[in-house]
Amino acid sequence: MSKKLNNPIWVMSSAYDNLNLQELIANSVKLGAQGIDLCVFRKDGDRQDHTATHLDYESFGVEESKQLIDQFNNSSLQLSLGAFENMIGGDPAHKIQNQNHLLRLIRIAYLLGGDENDVKVGTFVGYNHELGNQENGFEKNLEEYKKVFEPIIKYAEDLGVTVLYENCPMEGWRSASYTSTYNNLPGVLAARKLMYALIPSKAHGEIYDPSHDIWQNTNPVDVINAMDIDRLHRIHVKTTRNLKNKARIEWGGMYPMQSVDATLAEKAGVSIPQNEWDRHHYEPMLPGFGGTDTMDWNDFVGAIHAKGFDGPFEIENEAANSKNTGNKAAIDQGYKATISFLSPLLWNLTDEGYQYQKTGELKQISVKDIPVMTIDKF
Repeated sequence: MSKKLNNPIWVMSSAYDNLNLQELIANSVKLGAQGIDLCVFRKDGDRQDHTATHLDYESFGVEESKQLIDQFNNSSLQLSLGAFENMIGGDPAHKIQNQNHLLRLIRIAYLLGGDENDVKVGTFVGYNHELGNQENGFEKNLEEYKKVFEPIIKYAEDLGVTVLYENCPMEGWRSASYTSTYNNLPGVLAARKLMYALIPSKAHGEIYDPSHDIWQNTNPVDVINAMDIDRLHRIHVKTTRNLKNKARIEWGGMYPMQSVDATLAEKAGVSIPQNEWDRHHYEPMLPGFGGTDTMDWNDFVGAIHAKGFDGPFEIENEAANSKNTGNKAAIDQGYKATISFLSPLLWNLTDEGYQYQKTGELKQISVKDIPVMTIDKF
């Protein structure tokens, strides 16, 4: 039997928005996870879906970082940070606040040891539709991205912190009355490659979620083989089942279902979206929980391992039969089932079955406190 990589399996904390940090840590240990991607969204943000705030970001300093490292080491857990918002478009006031919040999280990651402790900062880029609706709108969004993120990435690089983009197009982030469902710039591989060409720094990379390519009818194995693997730092474990329903026949698999007058749609016998996310005819799932999904996980993990990826697999629970039930027991069951599903793919066989081999703990790194940075100071 060939030796497998020893990828840790983490919990993304957004599914546990009702737990405090101490409860979250205890629950993650009980599930059998090796780390937590701590969601630290703005408390005054305008995003309503899949958000959580598991760190007091407003009063975080050197002493708090030492205490947090001890707290995680005592539970044999690793950690990262993330808040996923629109950084280059949307409401102008919220956009600036989102940028400032990202800078705040970069500072916190630095206080926690940054890259030395593998503490990364996850984010979206978002999309500016005022620019996007113009001719060459995609390229104008790339230019806006560079203008906003070039100083942010330089700031992170100077502090020894890596920023990671997640590839969700955020297809439900605007009203279903809009034609486009492309609401986050790094939603396709080409965009991410262009972003790295615009800002060549190694202080940014990606969290890759294969589920978003599945409903776009793209094979995640092909994406892994085509990407610069050095840019990949995290895998989001989430999947989808592409539905074989009437709407997919009517609207096809390439374009989103569009919203029209409900009376007209009923008269024509045509399906229309029932909510903003009901656009691409798929069901969000967790692998190994409640049925089969539209993805070959053996091929995917094989491609990851062939490229030498040894980073965390983070379970992002947005499954219809788990997180979206609102039932804590069902949420826990989803995580446990996914860890069991992944363990023979990611861990070596021992006398006690497939087990993760602990590789170390977070280091207490001596750092100087630095003031909170805001975007207007660049």
